[in-house]
Amino acid sequence: MKEILCRVPDAWLSVSATTRSMRPGEVAGISYYYVSREQFQALIDTGDLLEYSKHFSNYYGTPKAPVEKHVAAGKQVILEIDVNGALQVQKIAPYAVTIFVEPPSIEELKSRLIKRGTEAPQQIEERINRVNSELGFKARYNHIVVNDDLSQACDELTAIIDSHARIIKE
Repeated sequence: MKEILCRVPDAWLSVSATTRSMRPGEVAGISYYYVSREQFQALIDTGDLLEYSKHFSNYYGTPKAPVEKHVAAGKQVILEIDVNGALQVQKIAPYAVTIFVEPPSIEELKSRLIKRGTEAPQQIEERINRVNSELGFKARYNHIVVNDDLSQACDELTAIIDSHARIIKE
C-alpha cells in the first residue's frame, strides 16, 4: 500500500477500526483505530461503519465519515478490507471498484506469514484457512491481481486505479 500511495498521489488509504491489540511498530490512528469491543459495538449501533466483520476473535471495520469526507474531496479512496467487507461495500456502493489481491500460492503465503513473525502458528493456520475460503469469492471482484512479484503487482494495481480515475474524470 505504501508504494501504491506514492504512485497515486490523489489516493487516500482508509484507516480501519479494530478491537485487536496493537502490534509492535504499529501506530494508533495510522495503522488502525484501536477501540474496545464496547466502542466498536457503538459504531455498529449508530451506523458509523461502512463495513465490518469479525475474524480471528476480533472486529474490523471501516469508519464511514472519513471515507465520505475524502470521496467528497475528490480523492480516490482505497479500502484495504477482507471479502466480507468488500461484499458489504458492493451492496451499498455498486460503483465501487473491487480488486482481489491473491497470493501466488497458499504455500508462499504461509511462508510469508512465518517470516513476518507477528502471529503464532495457530493464528497462521486460521489465516490460511480463511484465505482458502476467500479465494472462492474472487470472481465477484472487478479485478484480480496476483501478488507474486511486488513491483509487478504494484504496476497492475496502479494501472487499474488510474484507468478508473480517468473514467470518473471524463
